[in-house]
Amino acid sequence: MSVAATVDHIPPAREAAPGRGQGGPAPTSTIVTYGFWIFLLSDIVLFSALFASYVVLEGNTAGGPSGKQLFDLVRVGIETGCLLLSSFTCGLLTMAAEMRRKPATYAAAAITLVLGVAFLVLEITEFADMVGRGYGPSRSAFLSGFFTLVGAHGLHVTAGLIWLVVMVAQVATRGFRPTTMRRLHCFGLFWHTLDIIWVAVFTVVYLMGSI
Repeated sequence: MSVAATVDHIPPAREAAPGRGQGGPAPTSTIVTYGFWIFLLSDIVLFSALFASYVVLEGNTAGGPSGKQLFDLVRVGIETGCLLLSSFTCGLLTMAAEMRRKPATYAAAAITLVLGVAFLVLEITEFADMVGRGYGPSRSAFLSGFFTLVGAHGLHVTAGLIWLVVMVAQVATRGFRPTTMRRLHCFGLFWHTLDIIWVAVFTVVYLMGSI
């Protein structure tokens, strides 16, 4: 067989797909979700450090009150119920948005907002009561760790509620565009993560602190 005939029988090289690798660039939704998961993991690292600091400082009351003397489990239980229920309504919000049902989306968002605000009001009331009795964050290392950990979570909830209001405004003005749906999906991940972190706060700070 001649060299020319041999060359003719060599199969042509497969053309490379556009972008990096054989599959091309990933969809925008995948990239956004992946990036947001990295953000959530960094937030979890932050709270892990705050939890570690609190556990180390918990016994340093400097002669002041301990968690057993300060914590009102009934009020904290109501807080927890509000936040966990808001996680359920947030899931309904995501489902309603995926079905492109604006009234249901608005209703689920409103209930989530009310429950989140109720959680914050109860938490602020707890903080104000402690400070009014002279048990602010400067009273002891234990209270410094408590206010820092629980306050950081409260700030995240506040940011989430502002984000929720902005998302409802975008749905009202722009509809269910792909960009809006991606942001709603990211909000849902953020809100559910806050609920998981609060379960840890409730267990480590309040339940164990009341024993």
